[in-house]
Amino acid sequence: MPSPALSLDIPSHVPPELVMPFPLHLGATTYDNPYDTVIPAIHNMPPAFWAPNAWSGMEPAWVFRRAEDLNTIFLDTEHFSSKDVAPFAALIGENWLMLPLEADPPHHANYRALLTPLLTPKRVAMMNDRVREHARTYINRFKDNNGCDFIREFAARFPIAVFLELFGLPIDEVEQFLTWEDDLLHNPDLGVKADSVRAVKNHLMSVVDERRKNPREDLISLFTHATIQDRPATSDEIWGLCLTLYTGGLDTVTNSLGWHFRYLATHPEQQQLLRNNPAMIPDAVEELLRAFSIATITRTCIKPVTISGIRLEPGDKVMVSTPLGSTDPEAYDKPNEVQFDRKPRHMAFGSGIHNCVGLRLARRELHIALEEILATLPPFRLAPDARILSSLGGVISQKNLPLVW
Repeated sequence: MPSPALSLDIPSHVPPELVMPFPLHLGATTYDNPYDTVIPAIHNMPPAFWAPNAWSGMEPAWVFRRAEDLNTIFLDTEHFSSKDVAPFAALIGENWLMLPLEADPPHHANYRALLTPLLTPKRVAMMNDRVREHARTYINRFKDNNGCDFIREFAARFPIAVFLELFGLPIDEVEQFLTWEDDLLHNPDLGVKADSVRAVKNHLMSVVDERRKNPREDLISLFTHATIQDRPATSDEIWGLCLTLYTGGLDTVTNSLGWHFRYLATHPEQQQLLRNNPAMIPDAVEELLRAFSIATITRTCIKPVTISGIRLEPGDKVMVSTPLGSTDPEAYDKPNEVQFDRKPRHMAFGSGIHNCVGLRLARRELHIALEEILATLPPFRLAPDARILSSLGGVISQKNLPLVW
């Protein structure tokens, strides 16, 4: 039976013995490395369970931990909807969607078709020099020191610089966008989140108004003048596209960089292997993405369905956790070991029609960061007195990462 702390109205289709807490919820933190402690512990739990605190840290949801089940949910657009993945619109009393993230078929294809040509392999390759220049700019600020806070001085700022260039915004807005991003995605205070959503929307939509009159060669101009099914994009659609690229393009790269470099800082032999063999970096990035997948997202059941013996009813929320799917011991041999030659399939960028539209650019940023830092800095390690606070809800992130060399 559920513990008293978890007592609540349990739907009749939920077996009481499967009511359990979900550690990866909004507001949860730890000073442990969660990939060494929290994630393996969840894999000792049942294949599926019902957590009262799972969705936004306040509402119940099903949690499936096996890769096979999670892939099934990712691919099943008949029984599961992507709407309400994020609470941002509701927080400010509006009803727009993050696009194409929260759009279901057939509408999803219209937005995906708009974005996909912008981030093809050829277009991403054309950005290579500018991305590398941004990486070098931030590395040069701390390379002659004896250390840095890697999150604050590199991982958080580097992807924002790339984002600002794509959106045609001034590079001196890095600090403001960094503040908004942290509050919007990681602050457990819903009031602070709401204020950040409003601030980002007001700022970007003011740029949209300007681009209506004076278009440029940037993504905001493209969205502003886009047509969707032979009609102009609405203001809500333009905003939904901007917000998705803002949150996805920044947070995914920032937090992936943090976990990848924490691993290398605590595994000097693996760090040296990449220094000696930089051609291994692309394969190493894929394995690091698997071992340190970061995002837990939401699906909503819209038709009755049974998955691995678990009956879900319309309205049930499901947490689709890529950290669990990418470390499933039934899917990967020694899943908690990082093996650069594994060449894994993983869930770091999702699966199915909603896989990350910016995955090629994200990979390029991760590759370049590794190449440039390993070529510039001497061997680095975690600071001896490092005390690192990690947030577990939504995206597994680190507040700080003190490196020394």
